[in-house]
Amino acid sequence: MSALVSESPLQTSLKNAPLARLVEQGAALLLEASDSGKLDTQVLLCHVLDKDLSYLHTWPEKVIADEAFLHFTRLLERRLAGEPVAYITGIKEFWSLPLKVSPATLIPRPDTEVLVEQVLACHQQNKLSCLDLGTGTGAIALALASEQPAWQIDAVDFNVEAVMLARDNARSLKLRVNIYQSDWFKQVPADKRFEVIVSNPPYIDGEDKHLGQGDVRFEPESALVALENGLADIITIASGAKEYLTDGGSIYFEHGFEQGGQVRSILTRLGYSDAKTTKDFAGNDRITQANWIINQLEN
Repeated sequence: MSALVSESPLQTSLKNAPLARLVEQGAALLLEASDSGKLDTQVLLCHVLDKDLSYLHTWPEKVIADEAFLHFTRLLERRLAGEPVAYITGIKEFWSLPLKVSPATLIPRPDTEVLVEQVLACHQQNKLSCLDLGTGTGAIALALASEQPAWQIDAVDFNVEAVMLARDNARSLKLRVNIYQSDWFKQVPADKRFEVIVSNPPYIDGEDKHLGQGDVRFEPESALVALENGLADIITIASGAKEYLTDGGSIYFEHGFEQGGQVRSILTRLGYSDAKTTKDFAGNDRITQANWIINQLEN
């Protein structure tokens, strides 16, 4: 390999290393910065080489070209500084869909797939109207559209950049979702009604110590933090949703692992029925749903 201009200490230490050693050393360097250092390194290498994981296993002794090596070490340095892999590569898989992400949106997380699972399990009809509030990358809406292409799905976000990104994801995936800018319900047509309303809103208390840790440090605070101990946006959405749900329609929230009881109480107090909470993959309260039955209130 020819000498690199202005080599960094990292580049010097890894120069001429084969793929297997790059993975090994990357994992070791990321030991404190990430709890998935080996996978992070593999993802960055695959991104740089435009190859899948099997390539790294098939050619462990391969030494990559100078340009690719320089690109990889620069990305690895960003990860060492704490920047999330999804922001570095610009891609995050959710529900087996490759979604483009940016610092304007939250990074889709596996636990949010529990919300998608619940909606699909509880609503198996071919035709259904659904509203996704605070769509971000479009993860929830696009996952639902991929499984139920006949559903009429609207998705909104207050952040215009997020709206553009979600639309781009919908185009790339060839999925039909009506995506537009709105501050919760403000731009949703007043005469529209939905059988399902879903949301992964901001639900973290502004004083939560976790805001200064891990990937969350790089994500937009406006998409993370809510007033009233993290419950303000959930209250706002649950209150407004009553005007947009059909009789018998359902509402679903993702929320913090300690908020299940509080969210059920909020929904019950607002007149919803059958509030229940589903746990995430780690066994923590994560998704709460309830039904809006108009006739029950009238009786």
